[in-house]
Amino acid sequence: MTKFTDLNLDAKVLKAVAETGYDTPTPIQAGAIAPALEGRDVLGIAQTGTGKTAAFTLPMITLLGRGRARARMPRSLVLAPTRELAAQVAENFDAYAKYTKLSKALLIGGTSFKDQDKLIDKGVDVLIATPGRLLDHLERGKLILTDVKVMVIDEADRMLDMGFIPDIEEIFKRTPFTRQTLFFSATMAPEIERITNTFLSNPAKVEVARAATTNTNIKQSVVLFKGSEKRKEPSEKRALLRALIDSEGDSCTNAIIFCNRKSDVDIVSKSLNKYGYEAAPIHGDLDQSHRMRTLEAFRDNKLRFLVASDVAARGLDIPAVTHVFNFDVPSHAEDYVHRIGRTGRAGRTGTAIMICVGRDDKNLADVEALVKEEIPRQDPPVKAAPAPKADSDEKPKRTRTRTRRKPVEDKPTEESKPAQATAPATGKAPTDPKPEQDRKPRENRQRGGRGRNQPRDNGPTIVGMGDDTPAFIAMSFEERAKA
Repeated sequence: MTKFTDLNLDAKVLKAVAETGYDTPTPIQAGAIAPALEGRDVLGIAQTGTGKTAAFTLPMITLLGRGRARARMPRSLVLAPTRELAAQVAENFDAYAKYTKLSKALLIGGTSFKDQDKLIDKGVDVLIATPGRLLDHLERGKLILTDVKVMVIDEADRMLDMGFIPDIEEIFKRTPFTRQTLFFSATMAPEIERITNTFLSNPAKVEVARAATTNTNIKQSVVLFKGSEKRKEPSEKRALLRALIDSEGDSCTNAIIFCNRKSDVDIVSKSLNKYGYEAAPIHGDLDQSHRMRTLEAFRDNKLRFLVASDVAARGLDIPAVTHVFNFDVPSHAEDYVHRIGRTGRAGRTGTAIMICVGRDDKNLADVEALVKEEIPRQDPPVKAAPAPKADSDEKPKRTRTRTRRKPVEDKPTEESKPAQATAPATGKAPTDPKPEQDRKPRENRQRGGRGRNQPRDNGPTIVGMGDDTPAFIAMSFEERAKA
């Protein structure tokens, strides 16, 4: 069996590795470290949780240790798709380079440009960055990448999914053609091959698992759910999540709950806290310092549930996660592999449970097609609660249908008859009502303005021209011609 001592790593690196408690490399580490130390480009493909970070960090530290330390411009560049993954790479670098004089700078969004500029001005050997923040520094003229010897792309497929290809191409153009490039990914999409053909030169391909496979240490299941009615489905789905957590009992010591939308992350987190489940959200809209504090609390077991968007699905190394709950079926099938890869790490067993509603059937089929296996179905622990009946004092819903006012009758009402009878005498005989033909037909009445529904007395209806026909109309054609 291969040992770390058999991989020609620097003695200082081996000492740091030994202090972490590892002595045997994982398959991806054993396959990638040797060609990387030879200076070859490497394309590493392995399922998440197999130690890809150490597979490029250990040889990178060894290679940089052979040259000049504390260079003015960076000699190595590591690109990661998310802030959390970049921060994790930085932590690994600190752990494995503790006995060397190599320095690093972490360039990610959500932190001060001023603090990052200070680190760059001092001179660093390794830059660990997200593409967007690195380009910001390059455009501000704070960085030059012409001295980069080793360039690492971590989670390359995620870079593609997040639309970072133009940024990656721009960064590659600013690095020397003679650089050594290391690509690492959990899945191998077809477009990755095009990128590797462009940016890698005769790479050593290390594939320790077929693309898009899931860890055999993870027990997977899916619960098919249908709400009692559409408007109550979200709350009933959250109730189902709580029931699933309860059904796992003491075996669920902590868990990551994944949602597709950031808004749902906040809603699910608040709902869990409302019912006594200690939870906190993490997604891209939160401040970076807040996200790091939340992750630290989860790692230290001060927080039991982490409700996350896919920003937390890639590369987070939290070894002791016992469960992963997919509140939503991921929109991209590849994300399923990365989500459930947060459990069952470092040889441990894990459990992954997914909730699927009717509209997610297509996404579920895509996931099963990708992993080339049917995910076992699980009966829900509780049925969806029936919709409560509306309270009697509940206000009726407003409708868009207008009720037309009852038209005013032309005939005098019963209430008006006594009023006419008791009218004071004036010595004159009461006037007769208007003849029927003099009344203006209702459909000809003008409407609009105040009191538009009240009848108007516009005088007798005029029929034709009456007795006042203009003389020129009564003239014949010949008479008009002579006139």
